[in-house]
Amino acid sequence: MAATKPLHVAMFPWLAFGHIMPYLDLAKLIAGKGHTISFLTTPRNIQRLPKLPPEYSSSISFVAISPPSVSGLPAGAEATMDIQGATQMGLLKKAFDGLEPAVVGFLEAAVPDWIITDFAPHWLPPATGRLGISSAFFFIMNAWFLSFFGAAEDLVSGSDYRTRPEEFMVPPRWIKFDTPLAYRRFEANWVVGTGQNDESGFSDHYRLGKIILGADAILIRHCREFEPDWLPLLEKLHHRKVVPIGLMPPDNTVSGGDEAWIPIKSWLDRKEKRSVVYVAFGSEVTPSEDQIAELAHGLELSNVPFFWVLRRITDSEALPNGFEERVMGRGIVWKSWAPQLKILGHDSVGGFLTHCGWSSIVEGLMCGHPLITLPFLVDQGLNSRIIVDNGLGFEVARNEEDGEYTRESVAESVKVAMRDENKGRKLRERAKEVSKVFGDRELHSKYVDKFVEYLQEENLRKNIMILGDVCEAK
Repeated sequence: MAATKPLHVAMFPWLAFGHIMPYLDLAKLIAGKGHTISFLTTPRNIQRLPKLPPEYSSSISFVAISPPSVSGLPAGAEATMDIQGATQMGLLKKAFDGLEPAVVGFLEAAVPDWIITDFAPHWLPPATGRLGISSAFFFIMNAWFLSFFGAAEDLVSGSDYRTRPEEFMVPPRWIKFDTPLAYRRFEANWVVGTGQNDESGFSDHYRLGKIILGADAILIRHCREFEPDWLPLLEKLHHRKVVPIGLMPPDNTVSGGDEAWIPIKSWLDRKEKRSVVYVAFGSEVTPSEDQIAELAHGLELSNVPFFWVLRRITDSEALPNGFEERVMGRGIVWKSWAPQLKILGHDSVGGFLTHCGWSSIVEGLMCGHPLITLPFLVDQGLNSRIIVDNGLGFEVARNEEDGEYTRESVAESVKVAMRDENKGRKLRERAKEVSKVFGDRELHSKYVDKFVEYLQEENLRKNIMILGDVCEAK
């Protein structure tokens, strides 16, 4: 490849830390190759981000863009963690759309070589097209989830043939290979709603479709070594270059959070090897009080040692009376931030009860842990189907109509994954085997290398074309 100058890349994630953090991780990977990043988000979200390591101080800059006040949205709400319910989610998207003038103004002044954007800013493609800025859509989830929703044109026009929950409970027509990819009924009811306009005036389907149609490429956190059939299907569906960037396994040797880690490590050190199940649902999932109570009773019934991260104070108030006293010594409920990677990497941890967010799946499998899957939102149900089909997890049994689960189903799932000598042993062996792919830093670093080369080559090609047009005009 011809020598190229360093790139200036703008990054613009949706207002959820489950999106912001993968975007920041990708920003570090790009910056580590010698390029500069302008990271656009709101002031409060910037304040809540972890401090950047010194090596990125000159290559990554944060651009604070204040959202407008929106009636019905809590004061200071700048991320999904600040809101509750579907109505406020729609209002947060309305506030996000209010960032348009400032974002476009930044692009007009800075004219970056690329902007890497999320699904939400449906208004962005006209501006990037007018300014001649290359655009990539970074999908933080995996290839099968994006494939499930079909072609971008249908997302924009609302012409998906599926209008009833039952039609989302089987694989879509355009998937021609065998797959378990489908929602349960209680999940399918949610999916139907995503195609409807919310309080912002737009549906998620419309936003996603407009971004894809306006993008030069789709970037996806996926690798060919795991579930390879989905990448060609995505290119066929969207007629766009699809660039896998690997699984981006995080570095579990990074220091930080030592204040929390010291007592946690002390507790884990006293447990037998591979005996503890780690329980965590990320920052976006908010189980109901009944769901928290049943989960607690299930962990108690399982008689398996557990470390449960329950970050919201309101969630911990739903714990059954006397629960923490009854499980004292065997289990612990941690009620603040916890260093998840360090916990998963500890020798005493042998399984992960997870909501099946893609980042959590990557972290659990890179450490070689079988997954006990309890999906709640968005991609999580589909992720669980794929993980179970690959022999890497055991899904907690639930009521198909409302998604409720019992303490008995929780206890049974934990015991199978952690102690069963037949099915559980196979899960544990398979997870250990797949960890060689999910935790292979050299493999995933090569994906990043090829991705950054793609950005440079496309930028060079664009500049040559511009130069040619100028010479022809003269």
